[in-house]
Amino acid sequence: MTIVSMTGFAEAHGSRDGARWRWEVKSVNGRGLDVRLRMPPGFDSIELAARTLAAERFRRGSIQAALTIDNADGARGLKVDPAALASAIRIAKEVAAETGMTPARIDGLLALKGVIVQEDAAEPDDRERAMRDAGILETLATAFDALARARGGEGHKLAQLLRDQMDEIEKLTNEAAMLAATQPAALRQKLSQQIKDVLQGTAINEDRLTQEVALLAVKADVREELDRLAAHVHEARRLLSSGEAVGRKLDFLSQEFNREANTLCSKSSDIQLTRTGLALKAVIDQFREQAQNVE
Repeated sequence: MTIVSMTGFAEAHGSRDGARWRWEVKSVNGRGLDVRLRMPPGFDSIELAARTLAAERFRRGSIQAALTIDNADGARGLKVDPAALASAIRIAKEVAAETGMTPARIDGLLALKGVIVQEDAAEPDDRERAMRDAGILETLATAFDALARARGGEGHKLAQLLRDQMDEIEKLTNEAAMLAATQPAALRQKLSQQIKDVLQGTAINEDRLTQEVALLAVKADVREELDRLAAHVHEARRLLSSGEAVGRKLDFLSQEFNREANTLCSKSSDIQLTRTGLALKAVIDQFREQAQNVE
């Protein structure tokens, strides 16, 4: 199993005994599996089976499935509405008597709206309804399978994007490690210069200077944050190659990434290290946004 996205769209068509139907299914990200069905009246009996079909194929995502039924006009005959025809004849006679005009012809009366209507389609019996519902569910299964393939295709692209972002996070973490290694020396030089500016030529106590630099270096030490960032990169890559549904875990891991990057920036006393930390936060935000689409 590879990384699967929660975003996709599919449709499938079916027909039986003059009736045609179409399922349109689409999916977006969601915290769990949320299936919403839109069906015409009279099809509530297939709802439970439809939800079961979805649960067999998907673990997470907000899925919407809409059923459209088209009863072919050719499957129904035409008939005359006796009441409408009688009313039309009566009105035609009254108008002819009052105006002296020639009474309306039968073809004109039949052309009036509502005089000729389509026969209502006969309600299917239990056996016919069961066969119809089975066909509709079979079409839904086909649509869900197509949706699963679409989500898999999106997941393949998503996995590559997440791996590229992991590479960038690792690169920035290594850059931050190199910059952090130079901080003690930079702190010593900066503090020494500040003391010289204040004392204006007075000799500096090297031991005291060393103590102050050590205290500042401890406060600015980001090795723990860098170690955890490296460990998170390793874990993210393991999850991406595990073949499991890892969306929730990746979302949680992205929060841990962000926490370490925030601490790194807050401890930084070097402008270059801060810039690297901010770049790291930007990539982590992108990673988290994409990880939220993973099933």
